[in-house]
Amino acid sequence: MLLRDGSGRPTLPYSVRVPLPRPLAPRYWGAHLVALVLVATAAGLGFWQLDAWQTRRTAEAEDLTRLDPVALSSVMGPDDPFPGDKVGQPVVVDGIWLPDATFYVSGRENNGRDGYWAVTPLAVGGPADPALLVVRGWTPDPAGAPAAPTGHAELVAWLQPSEGRNVSDDDPSDDVVPQVRVADALQRADRDLYGAYGVVADRVSEDDWPSGDRAVNDGTDGLQPAGLDQLPPAGRFTAVRNLLYAIEWWVFGLFAGFIWWRWVRDEVLRDPHVSSTP
Repeated sequence: MLLRDGSGRPTLPYSVRVPLPRPLAPRYWGAHLVALVLVATAAGLGFWQLDAWQTRRTAEAEDLTRLDPVALSSVMGPDDPFPGDKVGQPVVVDGIWLPDATFYVSGRENNGRDGYWAVTPLAVGGPADPALLVVRGWTPDPAGAPAAPTGHAELVAWLQPSEGRNVSDDDPSDDVVPQVRVADALQRADRDLYGAYGVVADRVSEDDWPSGDRAVNDGTDGLQPAGLDQLPPAGRFTAVRNLLYAIEWWVFGLFAGFIWWRWVRDEVLRDPHVSSTP
């Protein structure tokens, strides 16, 4: 027999309520919120410590470029391979510019702008001696770059290894190349070259070094400073405490998430409304 309401429509004899699972009951919402906050906080603090680790390593790498400059001859000779632990080492270079061998390296950014490096070999010691490729600065257009310097120069440069990115020169007949590769520059300089190149340093440790205003004919007039493509590596244990803190926070976050998951699972299993299939 059907029951009917006042309008004559059939109604069920009772209403059916589907209870919420125990973990979703309002009295547990605070616990869920605490768990979410703990996991999110641990993850955020972990990434913060990771960023601090990376920042300190980058800062140390940049600080290595501010070491006291040393004579180029004390780091390497013209026939020596590049010393891998001297990337970014400031060196004092004294020699004669070879302006006719000047070339420009494409694809170099400066403050988000694409442009070129102006590179001129410097005969170290005298006009007939082996030369070091020197990146004098950055220009947006080789056509508008200042004339290459001539005569004697004394400057400080950050030492860099020869590049080798397996890119080809679309037009070997012009003065624009895609990379600073010593082997490719041999024909331009028409003499032996050091197995490295230098970037004119616009800042070094505080002392009486031939850098900036104290440099002698460093060839940077009319050019913007060129950035270092390769920073020296930071020490293995630099800021390792920050890295360990990051790992510690992530482990704590994973542990909190695991405890939360176990609690939810146990509450679901204890829920009397959860039926098991025989």
